[in-house]
Amino acid sequence: MPQPPALTAEQRQAALQKAAKVRRERADVKEKLKLGSLTLAELLQKAEGDETVGKMKVLSVLESLPGLGKVKARRLMDTVGISESRRLQGLGAKQRADLLKATAR
Repeated sequence: MPQPPALTAEQRQAALQKAAKVRRERADVKEKLKLGSLTLAELLQKAEGDETVGKMKVLSVLESLPGLGKVKARRLMDTVGISESRRLQGLGAKQRADLLKATAR
């Protein structure tokens, strides 16, 4: 089994701080989705340029939308043809369009 890279104490601390910052940003995005201050269309557009948002899993984003729980989000992903492990950056144009169409109210 490969060993993790040998890091100095300063490198390890910097990596931990960066990871914590990314987790906070993703939690903030999910909260904005829940509150409705950010739409799925805006998020998909933001994912193209922002690596932090782009690396979020589609399933967790859908579960954050109001009115979509775990079961409905998985069902929607199956309908659109998106793998559960897919991230926002990896969505194709058709998948994005189908998601927006399915979540529009």
